[in-house]
Amino acid sequence: MELIYTGKTKDVFKLENELYLLKFKDDVTGENGVFDPGANTVGLTIDGAGLAGLKLTSFFYSKLNELEVPTHYVDANFEEQTMTVKPATVFGKGLEVICRFKAVGSFLRRYGAYVQEGQDLDAFVEVTIKDDDRLDPPISEDALAMLNLLTHEEYAILKERTIEIAKFVGAELAKKDLTLYDIKLEFGRDAKTNEIILIDEISGGNMRAYKGATYIEPLELEQIMLAK
Repeated sequence: MELIYTGKTKDVFKLENELYLLKFKDDVTGENGVFDPGANTVGLTIDGAGLAGLKLTSFFYSKLNELEVPTHYVDANFEEQTMTVKPATVFGKGLEVICRFKAVGSFLRRYGAYVQEGQDLDAFVEVTIKDDDRLDPPISEDALAMLNLLTHEEYAILKERTIEIAKFVGAELAKKDLTLYDIKLEFGRDAKTNEIILIDEISGGNMRAYKGATYIEPLELEQIMLAK
């Protein structure tokens, strides 16, 4: 295997069969030792976070593949803490797409003069540029098109799939009496077909889930969701 990228929470290896391997780590994003799925820095290390993230990602991706939602997921190896995926190219240097159902996190910090914490949002979608130095700034549809990162047609697909996937995840959480506040997703273009597909992970590390008014930590979320 060839190591081609070292990320905040995963390392990426290239396999000989044209597929790729994601190695999940125990690092999670946050600041000052506090977990925050919207942060752009590694804030802390939680023992077991990598495996928990992989298991929950495999759970969601397997269901999405069954529903024929385009993803890069092939399979997972829990013992090795790895996930095999199809090759995909990112938009520019990478985009993050957030779907918000409640006003919390960076949305609340930006627009707190106009909303109350926890206020309902109607599957609000926003896109940010992956740029640590500039704190992952939000970017509009027009700017994406003008900078040749995403066409208007591709943006429409991206937004539709983001809402579809976020509502699917929310419905799965609701089966366990949990509420999805927001979720961060990543997309790319399938390296062979150029189709827009879901990439990266779907785990407690990139969403906020609550049970009533209590926030559920990533490891606890995995335990709740995968409990028989």
